[in-house]
Amino acid sequence: MAKDLPPFDPKQALQFFCQHGHSGWLGLQYSDHGEDWVELELPWREDLLGEEDRHVLASGPIVSLLDMASGMSIWHTKKVFTPIATLDLRVDYQRPAKERSSVLGRVECYRITRSAAFVRGIAHDGNRSDPVATMAGVFMTIDKDPRSDR
Repeated sequence: MAKDLPPFDPKQALQFFCQHGHSGWLGLQYSDHGEDWVELELPWREDLLGEEDRHVLASGPIVSLLDMASGMSIWHTKKVFTPIATLDLRVDYQRPAKERSSVLGRVECYRITRSAAFVRGIAHDGNRSDPVATMAGVFMTIDKDPRSDR
């Protein structure tokens, strides 16, 4: 980690990430974090429905929520933002979210090796003991840009 950089701050970083791209369009919001985990919120929006007649968030935005929470948990655990790539992300849906309900994605980075980071987490609509989905993932960590000598 560069000595002149402050440690990675999930709340501050999400403000930057959500000014651009897919995370910004989804409107992801910071919820909470701990030593090795980050929780983000995907607010309910009518344009994110999976089916017109059911007022439940679609599965695609929930996968995006968990993917972003995964990256944030890795950077928070490593204490620094470095490039990562999703190698494997498995999401198992348990049930639909409650109608007109936001979904929270809480992801823990439980192991980091020289070249990989392992995460696990849940998506829930307010009750962590009754998840909407569970997830597990593996991310490649990239400490050096292979296109340069830096």
